[in-house]
Amino acid sequence: MTPARHTPTSTYRLQLEPDFPFAAATEIVPYVADLGISHLHLSPVLEAVPGSGHGYDVTDHTRVRGELGGEEGLRRLSAAARAEGLGLIVDIVPNHMAVPVRAELNGPLWEVLRDGPGAARAGWFDIDWAAGGGRVLLPVLGGPLGEELDRLSVADGVLRYADRTFPLRPGTEELPLPELLDSQHYRLAWWRLGRTEVNYRRFFAISELIGVRVEDPEVFEATHAVVLRLLDEGVLDGLRVDHPDGLADPGGYLGRLHRRSGGAWIVAEKILGPGEQLPASWPIAGTTGYDALRHIDAMFTDPEGCAELTEHYRAFTGAPPDLGGEWTPTTRRAAYKMISHELAAESERLTRTAVALCARVPELRLRDHAPWALRSALTELLVRLPVYRPYVTADAPPSPVDEAMLVTAADGARAMFPVAAEAAAVDTVRELALGRFGEGEGLTDFRVRFAQVSSALRAKAVEDTACYRYAPLLSAAEVGGDPGQPALPPDAFHSFCARLQRDWPLTGTVLSTHDTKRSGDVRATVSALSEHPRGWSELVTRLTESTARAGVRAPDPHVAWATWQTAFALGFPDRERLLAAMLKTVRETGLHTSWTEQEPAYEAAVERFVLAGPCGPPLYPLTEFARELAPQIRANILGSALLHLTMPGVPDVYRGSERHYLALVDPDNRRLPQLPIAQLAALGDASTTGYDLATEKLRLTATALRLRRDNPEWFGELADYQPLAAEGAAAGHCLAFVRSGRAITAVTRLSRRLDHTGGWEDTRLPLPPGTWRELRSGRTVHGRARLSQLLAPEPVALLVRED
Repeated sequence: MTPARHTPTSTYRLQLEPDFPFAAATEIVPYVADLGISHLHLSPVLEAVPGSGHGYDVTDHTRVRGELGGEEGLRRLSAAARAEGLGLIVDIVPNHMAVPVRAELNGPLWEVLRDGPGAARAGWFDIDWAAGGGRVLLPVLGGPLGEELDRLSVADGVLRYADRTFPLRPGTEELPLPELLDSQHYRLAWWRLGRTEVNYRRFFAISELIGVRVEDPEVFEATHAVVLRLLDEGVLDGLRVDHPDGLADPGGYLGRLHRRSGGAWIVAEKILGPGEQLPASWPIAGTTGYDALRHIDAMFTDPEGCAELTEHYRAFTGAPPDLGGEWTPTTRRAAYKMISHELAAESERLTRTAVALCARVPELRLRDHAPWALRSALTELLVRLPVYRPYVTADAPPSPVDEAMLVTAADGARAMFPVAAEAAAVDTVRELALGRFGEGEGLTDFRVRFAQVSSALRAKAVEDTACYRYAPLLSAAEVGGDPGQPALPPDAFHSFCARLQRDWPLTGTVLSTHDTKRSGDVRATVSALSEHPRGWSELVTRLTESTARAGVRAPDPHVAWATWQTAFALGFPDRERLLAAMLKTVRETGLHTSWTEQEPAYEAAVERFVLAGPCGPPLYPLTEFARELAPQIRANILGSALLHLTMPGVPDVYRGSERHYLALVDPDNRRLPQLPIAQLAALGDASTTGYDLATEKLRLTATALRLRRDNPEWFGELADYQPLAAEGAAAGHCLAFVRSGRAITAVTRLSRRLDHTGGWEDTRLPLPPGTWRELRSGRTVHGRARLSQLLAPEPVALLVRED
């Protein structure tokens, strides 16, 4: 009999790695249970590249990762969790597998490289054999082949290159090396050729990760057998699905997964664009929660101050509109660069398919489009899509949302053609992407691949480029965020929560993840700058000038602005962490250096500025400024945490973020934190008076999580969400709501502006009937509560109705 599963009330995200395996996770189970969590949320557990610190580079779907303790270790963790009343959620990676250094670690890929398109598992991977002349291009060489021949050898029946291994096509073992290389089903090539010549689907632009065709039922079963068995046996309770937008048919995949998992709790890492809705037909609990993150952050960002800050940023940096001066032009320029460079191979394959279809499809109106026109039409359409991808399938007409999106994009794309008649290529590409000409090998391939390339382009252009180039307020430059509109009114938050409760009550919600560029507390800290735009601008100007007078000039104004903000967020910067984050920033920005074309002189200048500026004498005025904003930062951090933990959905707490948690982009956010096990045990029922921010946040987190765990009906699928509106001059500074008539959340927002306009004065919060007790202070209130008492000395309140 399959053990009964229980739906999470909250999850606690653990990053497993060889230094933190299942055994280490088992040791902290009592602490996580005491915190009030219902489920551990594990990063991927299947076999991955040796030493991998994340596990998303899967090599073998048939085994639980040995470096973590294998299946027995996972079972012991599950048993320990269940003994404490916890379940397990695990991350799965259906989109891709690793192309490992030792290729034999990926058995299906090894077979394909050895046996070619006739291999038993050749259908596992999206390989365009025709484009490679019947061979798979492997961009793994450190230089052109002619320069690397001396490093290639045959030994023990395999081809070796440095520490890499490759299979040999049977019967070629004794051939001379040049002939042997030409006889394989793969072609070893300089790594730079991956940008334009690679002929397999990748994860984004990462050639070390090859796309998997889980739309094939046999591939699905083979790659999910272990996870589904562990679900069926009760070892696992639910799943987080990594990057479903990379799949051929995300909705179809999730439907199959829902059926095969017996209806387990499943959330998908779907990044929703502004105004985008999760497809209602997907049979899952919801997203992993970046949409919630965006709405929470927006509540603590001052719209007027952010607009002023942006003007100061433009004046300071002098950035042109499309190079960091304005959000939309910056994203558009980044998209053009990505589609023509990093994703050139993917773009070229789409173009070849479109050209071939226009030559052979019976529809005569497809004829006579020049290849350059089709290529241009593809580019202009793709760079204009405002979300990750359309979801057109073979078994239904396009949704009105997808059709309207592509029609709007096509309107803009046509305007880029100087000759109107040639712009007809745009309509052809649009109709192909919408599946208007039916299905078939080429037609289906184009429709599917267009959507897959779209998702990769959006991720690379927006998340990995524009979010680094556009830097007025770094807290807005986050996965799923909208840097062009970082602030929202409270009504937008309430509408979002009401929609979640109605349509996706068990969706995931997050503030910090292994993929966020900055932890929730870092973003809450930076958001405080939106309430002090002039002060921040003057400080940055003064500090940059004083650093220059001391002999170290900023490499460019953009770097100076971003460096000071990042250092401000860390409080007292760790030079190694700050330097690593800023080097990653300038490489992702891609204007003066990049990952593939590094400029040592520029990067050395960045390092000198980081060490002489934020890590030098100017640190002290920076910390003084942070100390001045400390009350606002505290209000933002505690307010964000309480909204996250009590709003509709299932909150995911990233390991260590239950306390004051300041983490930057990976790998910084994947460091093992020191968990506050002793501090949690010592909290008891004492007042928070005198606590530091770390302990104060820990107590707030534990209080909210325990309330959710003990009263799941107040917050779960059948719960209720109702906004509470304050009354009085300062009403807009209180964000409050009631859950199921039993619990009230009230937080202070934009507290600096509140202080400067006279404080709460007589602003009140009308409470539902009954007596309400604040859970941490024990104080009781009723009727029209004075906010000067309810939200002081603490900026947040969590109340329950006394029976």
